[in-house]
Amino acid sequence: MDIKELDREYIANTYGRADVVFVRGEGANVYDDRGRRYIDLGAGIAVNSFGLADPVWREAVVGQLSKLQHMSNLYYTEPCVKLAQALCQRTGMKRVFFGNSGAEANECAIKAARKWAFDRVGDYSRSGIITLKNSFHGRTVTTLSATGQDAFHTKFGPFTPGFYHASAQDAREVRALADRGDCCAVMLELIQGEGGVVPLTREYVDEVVEIARERDMLVIVDEVQTGNGRTGTLYAFEQFGFLPDIVSTAKGLGGGLPLGACLLGERVKDTLGRGDHGSTFGGNPIACAGALSILQRLDQELLADVRRKGEMIREALTGAAGVKSVTGMGLLVGILTEKPASQVAREALERGVVVLTAHEKVRLAPPLNIRDEELCEAVKILKEVIGE
Repeated sequence: MDIKELDREYIANTYGRADVVFVRGEGANVYDDRGRRYIDLGAGIAVNSFGLADPVWREAVVGQLSKLQHMSNLYYTEPCVKLAQALCQRTGMKRVFFGNSGAEANECAIKAARKWAFDRVGDYSRSGIITLKNSFHGRTVTTLSATGQDAFHTKFGPFTPGFYHASAQDAREVRALADRGDCCAVMLELIQGEGGVVPLTREYVDEVVEIARERDMLVIVDEVQTGNGRTGTLYAFEQFGFLPDIVSTAKGLGGGLPLGACLLGERVKDTLGRGDHGSTFGGNPIACAGALSILQRLDQELLADVRRKGEMIREALTGAAGVKSVTGMGLLVGILTEKPASQVAREALERGVVVLTAHEKVRLAPPLNIRDEELCEAVKILKEVIGE
């Protein structure tokens, strides 16, 4: 049997895979098992920050692999500590808990918020968390419960209680829920990525943050997809002018290896104590060494280039035939098309361009260092596909 047949035989049938087997890549170029080249505008869903087989990242990973691939968190390891230090110094946060994924980072954020509230009042009377409709926070039972999409609240119940979903862009609903008095936090994606690459407005975010401060609630920002340079700043919250109490991130941080991080701010830096949380593989030395090489290269010059490239995409597609609208920030772009997004993705792949979808939109999240000529070539093909 070939790879596709073996997949159908032995892999749980949870993915609708495209009809291609990828075997190797370099930067924004990926090649299938027949040697055909594709330009990758998906980066493994915003994971491969510097593309495929990036030499700097690879050197950091292989160098650590030859020294120490894993130790339990009962001991100190250098890459874990250095990465946490770099994240705190770059963001203004105070401590970091490492896990393996965005869902784990969000689980940690939820636990930290609820324990913070418990420590303040001595019971569970303020355990509620406000999230937004159309949000997505992960696929564990609890992060599905936090997710504000009814489509995810079936089949796997009973779901974790204590989450209230408010409409995005209407702070009155957040205020009404906060006025109940039983919530400890509000949890936001500043750009609802899986929900269709929908940015929140600065005015809305300002009002929600003000409500949280007035009601003595924490502000959690889910930067699993928007973080690590993706939107043109290290984290998207920098473009909204406030410092969250908790930030979750993953995806692009590891550059291709599983790594999630929950960043704890001043108000919650001492909330989690010994035994309150844990992760066998969280802070793995190899993943952290690779992440540190990613973080060190996310300087102001590169971030400015991410913003420039994002603007190139938006200018090229806005008003183009078959394009209804373009949303996003930096190199996280959503395109509402007259054709179904799934059809655009399929036809683009047939012509050698890898794109993603999110709800009814085509989603782009290319490597941050994609070359201009590759980006222009891919966008030209994508425009042709959309406009036909």
